[in-house]
Amino acid sequence: MDKPIFAEVAMNENNPDWQQACKRPGALYKRHMDFRSEFARDYTRILHSNGYRRMKHKTQVFFNAAGNDHICTRMEHVAHVESVSSSIARMLGLNDELTRAIAMAHDIGHAPFGHEGEKALSEITEKELGFKFWHERNGLRFVDYIELLPDPKDFKNNLDLTYAVRDGIISHCGEVDKNNLRPRTENIDITKDFKISGDYEASTWEGCVVKLADKIAYIGRDIEDAQLLGFITGEDEKILREIAHRCRKDAVNTTVITHSMITDICSHSSPEKGLCFSDEMHDILTEIKQFNYNHIYFNERLKPYKDYSHLIIRDLYEYLAGFYPEGAGEDAYAQLIERLKPEAALHEFVKTFLEWICQYIDFDEDYTGCGKEYSRNCVNQKIYEKLQNKTIYSQALIDFIAGMTDPYAERAFRELLGC
Repeated sequence: MDKPIFAEVAMNENNPDWQQACKRPGALYKRHMDFRSEFARDYTRILHSNGYRRMKHKTQVFFNAAGNDHICTRMEHVAHVESVSSSIARMLGLNDELTRAIAMAHDIGHAPFGHEGEKALSEITEKELGFKFWHERNGLRFVDYIELLPDPKDFKNNLDLTYAVRDGIISHCGEVDKNNLRPRTENIDITKDFKISGDYEASTWEGCVVKLADKIAYIGRDIEDAQLLGFITGEDEKILREIAHRCRKDAVNTTVITHSMITDICSHSSPEKGLCFSDEMHDILTEIKQFNYNHIYFNERLKPYKDYSHLIIRDLYEYLAGFYPEGAGEDAYAQLIERLKPEAALHEFVKTFLEWICQYIDFDEDYTGCGKEYSRNCVNQKIYEKLQNKTIYSQALIDFIAGMTDPYAERAFRELLGC
């Protein structure tokens, strides 16, 4: 049997970039008789993180206020991307474990309420912090600094994922309609050099596979949800079927479209040409994506949901921002905690926020006030230092709100309303 066409460029021990791909920000503990690879360890670390768990209650496209079990959530989308990308990786001879780890984590930086939540947070970050919020960079921030896991001695620490997985997260943007994907050759600092979403391609073929799989996975599934909710009319269905029938004449559904795209990319890609669809399939994909924008993403029926999500995120941010003690210096965190304590007794989400933020504060050794106990056993990076200025506190609020699920954000908002 012939060796798979991408086997020579797969990210494994024979790849010249193997050591860099396996490099971690910190020193991850070792387990006795751990038979997992470095990337398999990343996969399970993501699986056990709170950020991954919360994706089951985060919007993919359609807000699930009615609790419809058949509407795609962010977690289901991630499972689809993992399925598509691992199928492509296996067929081409790439590292399946690395591919699955990137796919598993690729959307961990999404805000509540999907892309509308992302837009709402971006409006705030542009005003308060001077840059845009985009979920790919936020995903890297979350796996580097926010998500914590206990080690074998029960001390909470950062995830310390490998470079290849972290790189795949920040570079996974599936909105760019580019064929012939190939890994970048630039040696960049992924924490600093990425300025906008899609700025660079991934450094591995496996990361490029996830980027393509992301688009394949959401194209068909978003249409299914739109049909279920009555967003697509009879005339729209006719247009869609005319496009989709070019994939296959006898049946048109998500699995048929997905299978056709997977087999097409595996048949037309090579290390010389890059990862690519046939010209016809690329045109079909582009047309279906444009159909989705015209009939789903820009549909006027989504406007109330968009307004609602912006209202919740803006009001939660403004409420918590009001507690920062203006003019405070090195003791800002102590003053903030004292101001939050009474509200924490009234509002459950404020109590949660107080307990959460204390994990990332660099407490003075002699500090004895309320709050230090919440950071017990936390040996992670103290990214908010002593909350010595409003900018650091604003970033903390963005991190806290970005980590919320849709139902939790709604519940916090209702607490503010006294409901």
